Amino acid sequence: MDFAFTDEQNALRDSVRRMMDRIATPEYVRRLDREQAYPYELYDAWVEMGLLRLPFPEVYGGLGGNASDMVVVAEELSRKSFDFFTAYGSSVFCGLNVARKGTEEQKQAWLPKLLSGEIKMSISMSEPDAGSDIGAMRTVARRDGDDWVINGQKVWATGAGAKGNVLNVYVKTDTSVSYRKGMSLFLIPNDTPGLKLRKLEMLGRRCVGTYEIFFDDFRVPSAQLVGGENNGWVCVLAGLQIERLTSAAGYIGATQAVIDLALQYAKDRKQFGRPIGTFQAIGHMLADMQTELEAARTLVWRAAWMVANEDPDALRIISMAKLFASEAYVKAANSGMQILGGNGYNMEFDMQRHFRDARSTTIGAGTSQMQRNLIASLMGLKVQ
Repeated sequence: MDFAFTDEQNALRDSVRRMMDRIATPEYVRRLDREQAYPYELYDAWVEMGLLRLPFPEVYGGLGGNASDMVVVAEELSRKSFDFFTAYGSSVFCGLNVARKGTEEQKQAWLPKLLSGEIKMSISMSEPDAGSDIGAMRTVARRDGDDWVINGQKVWATGAGAKGNVLNVYVKTDTSVSYRKGMSLFLIPNDTPGLKLRKLEMLGRRCVGTYEIFFDDFRVPSAQLVGGENNGWVCVLAGLQIERLTSAAGYIGATQAVIDLALQYAKDRKQFGRPIGTFQAIGHMLADMQTELEAARTLVWRAAWMVANEDPDALRIISMAKLFASEAYVKAANSGMQILGGNGYNMEFDMQRHFRDARSTTIGAGTSQMQRNLIASLMGLKVQ
């Protein structure tokens, strides 16, 4: 099996890396983290490069890219900060749902604006009592003439407050049946009168922003219902594989950044008359970090190949990649803190940001526990 990238993909990697090096300097990343500011300059650069267009069909102005192309982009964006990839990925994943499940009128109304950067998109599904347990969703919408009226609350909505953002909100539209048969997806611009957002103070991934959202008899036109009434679960499943695959690729990029920081520090820092990296204890830590990363990278690349080739077993390998890569990032960041010692705990060094950011990756996009449940079920086990 050949996991080699094409010349075009290697050129894409080089161009994205150069752009990120130019704009996302260490000072820029630190400022956004410190000020909890959205990376608007970077987002505009992604639009200008055509990265938003990459996975969309050419008929709607896209470039027709595949899963392997997305893996390249996710890894490179996340080398600077995994939070940057969440800003990019949210728009792409949500936009692809419109491309797959929207009406022709919806595609023409929303996709050109998304690909031109006029609007952004983000997902809003989790609730105070509904995280991994989507069935506990309590936000509901009822039909009222040509509108739907929404009541409820959403939380952990990444990027919801960004300028020009359109929320992709999942709600129950039939409470008498399972969420698989009674959930729907609505598109709601975040500047719609009556919508209430509150930014949350988070430990990590602070620049894109995490919000809770309140709906109080909030009216939405029927034209903003995507996929049809009670077909929200179909929309979720349509984008699940590419979301988890590219998230895992993002973890790889961030983990490589951690290792690069720790390795350089181990070469520069001297104790007892020599670089600390020459001590076996430190050298073995770095060797383990890089080995686990390469194992995660191989899982991600195999999963990307399977998705690109429509392999029916792709979900199993994607789940393994998401699980292993997220936990590799957490472990690497923890080891990086140990290697840097007191400097790792210093806010003037970047390792502490990775330590904070990494902790979210075994929770978001499906917890490690849910990934293990899914993998076990795909092995034929009934895990409870």
